[in-house]
Amino acid sequence: MQPLTRISLDPGTMGGKPCIRGMRVTVGMIVGLIASGNTKEKILELYPYLEAEDINEALSYAAWRVEEIDVPLFSQSA
Repeated sequence: MQPLTRISLDPGTMGGKPCIRGMRVTVGMIVGLIASGNTKEKILELYPYLEAEDINEALSYAAWRVEEIDVPLFSQSA
């Protein structure tokens, strides 16, 4: 995977969720808009401060993240 330069993770912005270029636009919001049937062109029209590459990178990040496996560092006893 190529380095992602448009995705930021900052605990002070949107609770640390992955965002686009430090803005309050999350990767999840972009993925949700696409999943709801919006085209990239429509998203760019609705959010004129976004760029086409922001959407592409958000989708790349989401695809990469889905493939990760979360492994617990410890187990809790009942």
